[in-house]
Amino acid sequence: MALTATTLEETYEQMAERLEGIVPDIELRYKAELAYEINKLKKERGAIILGHNYMEPALYHSVPDVVGDSLELSRKAAETDADPIVFCGVRFMAETAKILNPDKTVLLPARIAGCSLAASITAEDVRNLREQYPGVPIVTYINTYADVKAECDICCTSGNAHKVVESLDSDTVIFLPDEYLAANVAQETDKRIVFPTITGFSDLKPGLEYEMIGWHGRCEVHEQFTVQDIENVRGQFPDVVVLSHPECSPEVVAASDFSGSTSRMVDYVRDMDAERYLLLTECSMGDNIAAENPDKEMVGLCSIRCPHMNEITLEDTLNALEFNEQIIEVPEDIRVRALKAVERMLEIV
Repeated sequence: MALTATTLEETYEQMAERLEGIVPDIELRYKAELAYEINKLKKERGAIILGHNYMEPALYHSVPDVVGDSLELSRKAAETDADPIVFCGVRFMAETAKILNPDKTVLLPARIAGCSLAASITAEDVRNLREQYPGVPIVTYINTYADVKAECDICCTSGNAHKVVESLDSDTVIFLPDEYLAANVAQETDKRIVFPTITGFSDLKPGLEYEMIGWHGRCEVHEQFTVQDIENVRGQFPDVVVLSHPECSPEVVAASDFSGSTSRMVDYVRDMDAERYLLLTECSMGDNIAAENPDKEMVGLCSIRCPHMNEITLEDTLNALEFNEQIIEVPEDIRVRALKAVERMLEIV
């Protein structure tokens, strides 16, 4: 969350208090200068900065006015009166903010900041599925681009996916594009799932009964975690509590003690009495949770960072505010159709 400091020295002191033992002091002093300039300029411009849980610690703990998962940030984007909106997250998130705020300037502090999931499916793919299965409602994960959202009936996040699926009055649901999330949601909702192949849905036979149709997209971070990783860590730390993101494979989720969105992970660690945790998600989040829970240990399994989230830096956040970089635009015809799906998602409590 944003600092309350009014001077550079106070900025450094507050960051050092939050990030002791996590960010080296020499790096912290440099980044405190950036954070001070960002917070000063943000106030002058009347801007709001939204920060995803995967932001690197020096950014996450210094300049965002709101931090959270994609669902929380989408809700805040829908509520805010601030302009501009600086979205410290990947491009599909900034697009969602623009979908909800067509008259506001939305800035993304990175030139690309893509997503392997968002890149795994196109609007044409969704239209093809619509033709193949007319009348079947399409749920699209928030981790998609605006033109894909425009082709679906309702969006979801990892935090409300099962509620979204259960809210639909249909025996059959198309769930796109995350293969693992779809499988985990199918287990939560007791639905069976079939994954059509990318080359013409050849694995679906005429007359086959199914309740959920998935896609073959995966997160390039979460697909790397394995059950063997969990077993190795438990072998060394028998008391470890394992938390996995639902973009991990169903086998990894089953081997974990808890699975949920990034915000639910934050709450879980804060509320639990255990001393040691393993987070199977983007690794910078472990540092962010450690800073907020200094009495609890985050086991460092890996150094898997999302290369797209890692594009967001304090330097580029300052440039975004100074020079209006990069302005996010969504064509109006796409925005209007995507808005319906996003608003339906936000209605699901």
